[in-house]
Amino acid sequence: NKPSGLLTVPGRGPDKQDCLINRILSDRPEARIVHRLDMSTSGLVIIPLNHPSQVAIGRQFEKRQVKKEYLALVDGKLTLSQGQVNLPLICDWPNRPRQIVDHDNGKAATTDYEVLDYDEENDSSRVRLSPLTGRSHQLRVHMQALGHPILGDPLYAEGAALKKSDRLCLQAKEIGFEQPTSKEWLSIRLDDDF
Repeated sequence: NKPSGLLTVPGRGPDKQDCLINRILSDRPEARIVHRLDMSTSGLVIIPLNHPSQVAIGRQFEKRQVKKEYLALVDGKLTLSQGQVNLPLICDWPNRPRQIVDHDNGKAATTDYEVLDYDEENDSSRVRLSPLTGRSHQLRVHMQALGHPILGDPLYAEGAALKKSDRLCLQAKEIGFEQPTSKEWLSIRLDDDF
């Protein structure tokens, strides 16, 4: 359960070495990385404890067999209670790490969403997000493109949406995958952290 503000893997430079995998490696040197979350995103990260498990779970990610569900607080009230966003994404090179929608050169990106509730006082919606692809910043850009940026998002929210939270309100809430040894389907779910 990675906290918001912690890198999943080391970044460039000595000041970016404190990260989830380095903290785990001190006690579990056999730990491996199979996927990542943005530094600002909290929630579930799968950490295989051997190379064969890393390969097997990595294959499930490649084949889009891993079920991922996120929770987000977004600005405003969405018009539809559920839907799908299909907008291709590409890196905005001059403004890295920002991503942008690009219909000519972007890679396909699809996100299902469902509104769970609306907070009238804060003018924000609690939304379940299910990425069907795994592009960088996909959920953040897709919600911004709908006109409902994720609260506290330093890259994609502005004004009130940025100020409504002191952190990015995005949590990797549930993950489901086939356990590589037992072949049992595991579904792990966290309590909300915002």
